[in-house]
Amino acid sequence: MEFIESILDFLLHVDQHLNDIIKNYKVWTYLILFIIIFAETGFVVTPFLPGDPLLFAAGALIAAGGTGLDIYMLALILSVAAIGGNFVNYSIGSFLGTRVFKPGNKVLKLEYYDSTREFFNKHGGKAVIFSRYFPVLRTFVPFVAGVGKMKFQLFALYNIIGGIIWIVTFLFLGFLFGNIAIVKENFTIVIVAISILTTAPPVIAAIRARAKKRRVASSNV
Repeated sequence: MEFIESILDFLLHVDQHLNDIIKNYKVWTYLILFIIIFAETGFVVTPFLPGDPLLFAAGALIAAGGTGLDIYMLALILSVAAIGGNFVNYSIGSFLGTRVFKPGNKVLKLEYYDSTREFFNKHGGKAVIFSRYFPVLRTFVPFVAGVGKMKFQLFALYNIIGGIIWIVTFLFLGFLFGNIAIVKENFTIVIVAISILTTAPPVIAAIRARAKKRRVASSNV
């Protein structure tokens, strides 16, 4: 419970926490943010790490000045983190296979796998790009792509395109709009809105996947 509260506090006040990190670690902030983005996209057990809000906040703080960070350097470093993380996640999924998704598994939940498969069926290989904008899916899609033995060359192409677009989108949205008065004064609300807008689609997909599975099961009885 305390862990969840810490994650929520970091998410809701991501600008304040990130500002503290920048003040305390200065240039090492590049490495810290690299690790967070790499871990969120690279390990299927860490979908709770902040992605979109962190990028938006980083862009806003750099635009405000005084951080010592360069927006273009950060975009490059975090793009490498996002792309590299997905490659690691794909490799882990390819190695482990579907056996890790079990009904009683509280981390690698079966409904996550079902909703991700449905997302793949709907969007095909482009799901690797689209998933970048949705927490949970962002973490599970590369893993499921590996489990399903998606052709590596095709995955690599979508991974590189999606990783760069995702990082640049949220980083520069924060850079361009994060310091507008109304956004700055309601930063927590903006962060919550971003989180809701990006989290809702995977949740809805998971509900639909579970309902579809129940309908199939009941029709076979």
